[in-house]
This record gives sequence, structure tokens and C-alpha cells, in this order.
Amino acid sequence: MKITISSILLTFICFFQTEAQVTGKWKITDEHSKVEKSIVEVFEKDSMYHGRVLKILPTSKRTHCDACEGDLKGKPLVGMVIIYDLIKTPNGGKEGRILNPANGKTYSCYIELVEPNKLKLRGYLGWPAFGKTMYYSRL
Repeated sequence: MKITISSILLTFICFFQTEAQVTGKWKITDEHSKVEKSIVEVFEKDSMYHGRVLKILPTSKRTHCDACEGDLKGKPLVGMVIIYDLIKTPNGGKEGRILNPANGKTYSCYIELVEPNKLKLRGYLGWPAFGKTMYYSRL
């Protein structure tokens, strides 16, 4: 009986711990060149998930948002919120937006915790089928 109760409690703890683990610091690695580019912090604000650039790694070629328009043009990437307004889900966030500093464009996105230390981010235009998937590694 104690083993059954312990198993049930452990299952609930793991489930709720996984849900809470979307927030934190994540390393972004270019999926083609495998070059580590930056550190992004996913945080919760106003019951939504957002992500800001904490650090640009020495291997990255881009430090400013030169391709951005308006107020963000030429601004440093460090401190910039590039992921915003993700509606929380049990394993991530949906219906958010992501800024691609390489071209200055904003896309729809969702995030999903696929492993405790691996976050999937899908950016897309219109439908998720028309997009790009990136994986972030937890620091």
C-alpha cells in the first residue's frame, strides 16, 4: 500500500515539476552550423511566457538587431524580449510571437518541453506546418 501511494505521489510531483520547468535559462544553438549563439531566459509575466536574451555568446556573429524596424532597429540583443505572449499550456506555451533578429521579422510560435532539459520552439507563418523548429538546451 505504501509503495502504491508513493508511486502515485511521485507521478504527480514529476508532472507538476515538468510543467514548471519551462521557465529558466536556455542555450540556443544554430541547428545548421551547431554554433552556440546565445542564452535566453524564459520567464512568466502576466500569466504568460516570454523570453529575453540574457547573453550573446562569443561564437555569435550578431549582437544588435540591425534588420529590425522601428524602435528595435540597431538595439543590442542583450536584454531584448524576443519571445512573448505565449499562453501557458501543461507542457509549454502556444499562440505566442517570436522575433528573428537575423531578418527583423516576427512570427507566430509555440514552445513545448520535450525532455526536462530540452525545449522545442516552433516559429511559423499562419500554420505550424509552414515554419522552423529549434531546440533549446537547459543551462
